[in-house]
Amino acid sequence: MRKGIAILLTLALGVGVAGMAACTPSNNAASAGSDAGSTSQKSNEPVRIGTMPTEDILPAWVAEKEGFFEEVGVDATIVSFDSAQTLSAAIAAGEVDMAMVDVMRAVKLCESGTPVVMEWITLGAEASQGAFGVMAGADAPYSNLQELAAYAAENAEALAGAGVGVAANTVPQYVYEKLCAEAGVDAATIPTEEVASLPERYSLMAAGQLAAAALPASMLEMGKANGLKLLADDTTGDNLSQSVMVARASFADTEEGAEAVAKVAEAWNQAVDAIAADPAAYRVLLAEKANLNGSIAETYPVSDYPYAMVDGVMAYPPAALVEPQIVWMSEKGYSTKGATYDEETGVVTVS
Repeated sequence: MRKGIAILLTLALGVGVAGMAACTPSNNAASAGSDAGSTSQKSNEPVRIGTMPTEDILPAWVAEKEGFFEEVGVDATIVSFDSAQTLSAAIAAGEVDMAMVDVMRAVKLCESGTPVVMEWITLGAEASQGAFGVMAGADAPYSNLQELAAYAAENAEALAGAGVGVAANTVPQYVYEKLCAEAGVDAATIPTEEVASLPERYSLMAAGQLAAAALPASMLEMGKANGLKLLADDTTGDNLSQSVMVARASFADTEEGAEAVAKVAEAWNQAVDAIAADPAAYRVLLAEKANLNGSIAETYPVSDYPYAMVDGVMAYPPAALVEPQIVWMSEKGYSTKGATYDEETGVVTVS
């Protein structure tokens, strides 16, 4: 859902919520107060962590591989899902207790009657962590978004049905529009095409059947390895997108659940340190778990990752990163519940 999210990002949750609902666990403070020295006793609550196979969740895989979950005393299982829809359905059904998603999906889960707490940023605390961007074919007669906009203005007929590949209500669409704004380009002047499948979007762009495509990091790297043109990405400038670890409020609202979330956060921090100490040591694990294409598996850059807790307090995503995405969702009509976010608790409130 970060950035890399290699994140397969489409979410379609349509169940309404009547009245006022807050994604808030009353006992959430228990996780925020945990520190590295307070988790020696084993938690009795097993934790199922759902994820898409992307780089955003690498510290959890490292924690699993290196035995950090056992070391801090939590029975954690990572469950991978092959689509955003199946992951979202598993969260809603209570089949997983925590999950790596993007901010937009977290908001939609709350709006659809599955309250979740955004516990920490898994990737994207800084713009340099992970990437989304816009890529064009090797023979495209433009090399940046300004040139693409100028080309679109002069070749409207040629781009009919072959504009920029995006998917509605997803992080790539959000990043694409924000990158256009940063470049001084009105995204509305460039035709877009709805292509929900990321592999199909990439293939159509590479074949010259789309003017460009909004893509996550792994596909951008694959494109660069194959000589395609990167028009823009979000690794510089404003920090546009994040993936987040969420916990179902009904899980985190219990004493044992809150303790388990804190222990997962502690193991995550240990894994972050291990990755920072030797990033290359975990490239094979990343390539295996995230299903990286063979052309980039040996060279794919291993990101640094943010901590889940700082000084024993849960590092909830800051409002400055979450609120712009909520505003954009509202402006596009993707969010209709008047969602608001509290960075002191990681809670989304909807009406």
